[in-house]
Amino acid sequence: MTPQARLSAAIEVLDRILAGSAAEQALTNWGRASRFAGSGDRHAVRDLVYDALRCKASFAALGGSETGRGLILGGARAAGQDIEALFCGQGHAPGVVLASEVATEPEGAAALDCPSWLAQPLRDSLGADFTAVMQAMRKRAPVFLRVNLAKTTRSEAMAVLAADGVIAQVSDLASACLIVLENPRKINASSAYLEGLVELQDASSQAVIDTLDLHNGQRVLDFCCGGGGKALAMAAKAQISLEAHDRDPRRMRDLRARAERAGARLKIVESFSKTKPYDLILTDVPCSGSGSWRRDPQGKWALTEARLTEVLAIQAQILDQTAAMLAPDGVLAYATCSMLAAENEAQIAAFLQRHSGWTCKMQRRFSPLSGADGFFVAQLLPPQSGGISGS
Repeated sequence: MTPQARLSAAIEVLDRILAGSAAEQALTNWGRASRFAGSGDRHAVRDLVYDALRCKASFAALGGSETGRGLILGGARAAGQDIEALFCGQGHAPGVVLASEVATEPEGAAALDCPSWLAQPLRDSLGADFTAVMQAMRKRAPVFLRVNLAKTTRSEAMAVLAADGVIAQVSDLASACLIVLENPRKINASSAYLEGLVELQDASSQAVIDTLDLHNGQRVLDFCCGGGGKALAMAAKAQISLEAHDRDPRRMRDLRARAERAGARLKIVESFSKTKPYDLILTDVPCSGSGSWRRDPQGKWALTEARLTEVLAIQAQILDQTAAMLAPDGVLAYATCSMLAAENEAQIAAFLQRHSGWTCKMQRRFSPLSGADGFFVAQLLPPQSGGISGS
């Protein structure tokens, strides 16, 4: 495919997404219908689509409309590309630019590609880092790997990856972390991945697990397991009795295979009446996802005030539910991939107000300015376990 044809394909996919299709599904459907497109073409179209979604507000202003064409035109203008050569109307190229497709300089929240209704809450939450963080969220996220230290070392994993053309180096953001420098798209077919030596996992997600005091013999529950990345990270750190739960079991459909590949032992559970109490419960709760907008840019624009209110209630409910399942000397860990104080510090403060005698052992934010996703983690202790309230 020519560069112009790739732009036309991205416009087609973006129009489907703007009409309500999920981004991944729209890209998959286009790929299946476009057998002429090679792997390089599919990757290029995917990059164009995701770049446009990350920068939807600013590209729409620069392109003259919030349409697939407007976003791709705006992106080309933002990159300083030769518009006449790309939008020439010849062959499979997009049509020539019309006089009505005038570029407008984006301002305010649009210039930062931040949803306007969230700009002030994020500014309040991030303080002086607001602008820099929003700029970072407009760019593609780095690719991080977690080395399975139960099977290998970081240096050995890097060597195995390099043999398959994947070049990585040690990242100091987490104890088992690598950052991929070259050929990230070869990871899933690499022997290091297929043999369970590495897993794709953001550095901040790994760092959350590093904050947990894991030791042999603990009874541990990953309550909001999802795909199971954090459960596998915990299993690699100690010989624990690990159980995994998610209210939507479909999210865990690949977990058994991933655990087998990693050599991890865990049990998927639906009921807790016979299994509680636990020494450690991790609640990686549903959230706005604002810390991972680079990876899910469609979610940034889909989030509404009503959905955020709903999520805040779900978070509080999960904390209350899991608090009752904790052993007297246990730890309740709360995590989000959010940058909003309402989902983080304020949620912990509200829990402590509802539960007399509970204390906060620690709470920490992980900033996207480090290169990884925005995350938050807090550890709560039941009465008489020590700790500093609201620390």
